[in-house]
Amino acid sequence: MRRLVSRKKALTLVKELDAFPKVPESYVETTATGGTVSLIAFTAMALLAFLEFFVYRDTWMQYEYEVDKDFSSKLRINIDITVAMRCQFVGADVLDLAETMVASDGLHYEPVTFDLSPQQRLWHRTLLMIQDRLREEHSLQDVIFKTVLKGSPTALPPREDSPSQSPAACRIHGHLYVNKVAGNFHITVGKAIPHPRGHAHLAALVSHDTYNFSHRIDHLSFGEEIPGIINPLDGTEKVCTDHNQMFQYFITIVPTKLNTYQISADTNQYSVTERERVINHAVGSHGVSGIFMKYDISSLMVKVTEQHMPLWRFLVRLCGIIGGIFSTTGMIHGMVGFLVDVVCCRFQLGVYKPREMGLLDDHVKNEAPVPPLEATENHTH
Repeated sequence: MRRLVSRKKALTLVKELDAFPKVPESYVETTATGGTVSLIAFTAMALLAFLEFFVYRDTWMQYEYEVDKDFSSKLRINIDITVAMRCQFVGADVLDLAETMVASDGLHYEPVTFDLSPQQRLWHRTLLMIQDRLREEHSLQDVIFKTVLKGSPTALPPREDSPSQSPAACRIHGHLYVNKVAGNFHITVGKAIPHPRGHAHLAALVSHDTYNFSHRIDHLSFGEEIPGIINPLDGTEKVCTDHNQMFQYFITIVPTKLNTYQISADTNQYSVTERERVINHAVGSHGVSGIFMKYDISSLMVKVTEQHMPLWRFLVRLCGIIGGIFSTTGMIHGMVGFLVDVVCCRFQLGVYKPREMGLLDDHVKNEAPVPPLEATENHTH
């Protein structure tokens, strides 16, 4: 018995703590206006919940910066450049800041035609259009990061026709491994030969009339080569206006760790500044004809991580949408109903009276008049 009494007391206490009292159905009045507002509220809830689901499915890129502590590994340079000179007249190599000449065994020299075929030219125009959009819309880089493995390769597609003329250009492609220090990758006249103070190019055996450093950079990247990544110099095409002309590219490399739901890789991004000039010693423009890419490595590393909204945050936002619409529509409905009731019903023809006063008047009218006490007594006597 004591246990039963204690249980009843506990249930009574819990009922008193109920923050959601139930109203009997007989006390609830439904109206067309309330039904309309409820329909609008449910529609807004469904629409916002549907849109919130797409926000939940979407991902974004988070950027973090830290000091690059990896200084002992090698830096890979991926190259695909076409020069409008025959392969026997040009040479490519790398000389780093420590005057160390890097062997160019990983580079291949392939005789090709400089002019592109119709399909290759269409690919090249598309790549230039993407580059223009990337310079204007920096947020497109996040889209590229998210779809790196889904995107098409950025390499030049093979030629679909056979050229009618003999190849007069040279495609230099492949990769090199260099030290993680500043260096200079260059393509100039003559093959490179090493010597104790660096290296030299056998340019004396090549006629100046054959100099033509018009070039097209189909691909240039640093680090692991990832299909779908578009680099700043991809698709760059330069045409010489003079035989003795120098093209310079000043590149700043930023080590990058890319972690997405598709791939995890250590790569590099870079920014570039271009400069070109004609070599004319008579006017003080000194130098060597060729293509020079001077690169430097940043001491900061960028971590790019693809983030996703957690499930608990999505549920909290969903509850906020539903509760907010319920509260807002209830307040608006009550305010509009009050204003309509006041303006349209209670101020017409000056008949506005408080409800309590109206009830009192009706009660007074319905009561019968009570005769005076003195008159009643006199009549009795």
